[in-house]
Amino acid sequence: MAVSCLDFLGFQEALKKMRDVDDKIIYALNALPTESFKGQVNSESTCRDLYSKLQKSHLSRQDNIRSCITLSANNLKQLREQRQANPDDIDTDSKFKAEQRKLRVLQAELNVEDIIKERTYKAFNERCRTYFHAGQ
Repeated sequence: MAVSCLDFLGFQEALKKMRDVDDKIIYALNALPTESFKGQVNSESTCRDLYSKLQKSHLSRQDNIRSCITLSANNLKQLREQRQANPDDIDTDSKFKAEQRKLRVLQAELNVEDIIKERTYKAFNERCRTYFHAGQ
């Protein structure tokens, strides 16, 4: 799912929706049967499907964030050149500072992604380690 970087609030809202699979990981894992109900659900298949969803979601979000970082960095470079060419332009200076803040927030989102992935895979591995091992 490609997300537009131009509308920053829209981008953050889309990112929040894309993180839904991570937010609901515990509910998804609760669908796995306990020891007494093991035969009723194919736990390996459930874990494999969930792992696939997680990987796709993480990759998609990371790609979207990185493409927005690249776009923002390019915009910042252009604004820096405009600012140097015309140092008294208040409007350009304002846009430059806003783009700097936007770029910092986008870079922080990559760190948030790492934390979310770590938390999600920890929960996943706790419940699925007996049924499914990543990379198989």
